[in-house]
Amino acid sequence: MKMLLNGQWVDRDDKIDVIDPFDNSVIDTVPSANAEDCELALASAVKGFEVTKKMTVYDRAQILFKAANLLSERLEEFATIIAREGSKTIKEARKEASRCVNTITCSAEEAKRILGETIPWDSFPGGEKRRGYYYRFPIGVILAITPFNDPLNLVAHKLGPAIAAGNSVILKPATVTPLSAIKLVEVLLEAGLPENAIQVVTGYGSVIGDPLVSDERVRMISFTGGVEAGKHIAGKAGIKKIGMELGSNSPVIVWKDADLDLAVESCVSGSFWAAGQNCIGVQRLLIHKDIYDEFKKRFIELTNKYKIGDKLKEDTDMGPMITEKEAIRVENWVKDAVDKGAKILTGGTREGALYAPTALENLSSEATIHCEEVFGPTVNFYKIDDLDKAIAEANSLPYGLLAAIFTSNVDVAFKAAYDLDCGGVMINDSTDYRLDSMPFGGVKYSGLGREGLKFSLQEMTEPKVICFNLPNI
Repeated sequence: MKMLLNGQWVDRDDKIDVIDPFDNSVIDTVPSANAEDCELALASAVKGFEVTKKMTVYDRAQILFKAANLLSERLEEFATIIAREGSKTIKEARKEASRCVNTITCSAEEAKRILGETIPWDSFPGGEKRRGYYYRFPIGVILAITPFNDPLNLVAHKLGPAIAAGNSVILKPATVTPLSAIKLVEVLLEAGLPENAIQVVTGYGSVIGDPLVSDERVRMISFTGGVEAGKHIAGKAGIKKIGMELGSNSPVIVWKDADLDLAVESCVSGSFWAAGQNCIGVQRLLIHKDIYDEFKKRFIELTNKYKIGDKLKEDTDMGPMITEKEAIRVENWVKDAVDKGAKILTGGTREGALYAPTALENLSSEATIHCEEVFGPTVNFYKIDDLDKAIAEANSLPYGLLAAIFTSNVDVAFKAAYDLDCGGVMINDSTDYRLDSMPFGGVKYSGLGREGLKFSLQEMTEPKVICFNLPNI
């Protein structure tokens, strides 16, 4: 595949192989962009903004509606690309493709809701003769940097609102999973998006990251990725808006009155969806001592039924991690935890990039897998008997994206909802639940700002005040 610069799909002699992590086959190649390509993308995006900022709301919305329709007609094509270039099984990939249709559709709908308000100028003496309002305007060039774990829908979460708001975009998709992102851009162009409204730059972040991030022509960076990369971007960005989703170490409290069938099924899925490479995946299970053994028994039984392997087979429950290197990292983190006293309840084995669904207990607070985001198919068990202490433990790490609690007691649910320090609390769901239109983001090291289409639009626009001094009224 090619990258999109100045309205043209272009190739380069230097290429990057896109590898299927299950069998290491080369699916396709993409150009490896350089600093000159970044300059062309920036200059073209500035030209594109001169067009997009003058587009009517109707035109922006219609482009997105048409793109959503085209996507819905090609769901299996997109699902297959997602499954092949990444870690998701075909069933998981179909769900992501369907969510992408919803994301683009909601973006189209929200384009019509970028509202302003009248201002009561006469609320302070001296304003009696003044009338006016504010409206929201697009901010300019948005740099969208996306991760590998949701290679289509997380791209849509940045492109959809940016286009709905009237901005131009430079997209830098994940190096290992760029194909579905490029296909989405093809659909947007087919739907009528002006050619310079979007640029796609493929390549290594170490080469093209800083030239894009630091350029003053970029007015906002929307980044999803790791904490260290986020810190680097923040240090290079200069004066511009920054939205970041940086991951988590998601806690789930399972209280003594929980529906065990619901809790076990939800937490197994939440732990191992997309091979655990999920920023809202379950990582810490804080289980009441009265039900600990029963929950553990059922969790292990269900986990042991998981079939891992070929992502394109309909009966596969979990595929490989994104690279063998990442699987080796998780293997080493588990070994570190065991060396520090942890016990493996199930899993703990690796074959290439396939790492078995793994559960651990007796975690040391010094173990890396306890205190950092694992981004792999492992989950940690902890025994609790006091709600305040469980909430304190859940809040103890420097992350706060989503948290969850399973309980049938409304008082317990409300206490957890208000005391857990995070961007969202799921009641009787695992942390692995997201509605694409909800405000999504976290506190502490989990990020800055909120995604979710209405909320992304707020980030990607600015209010402008219009005030008339009317002395004759």
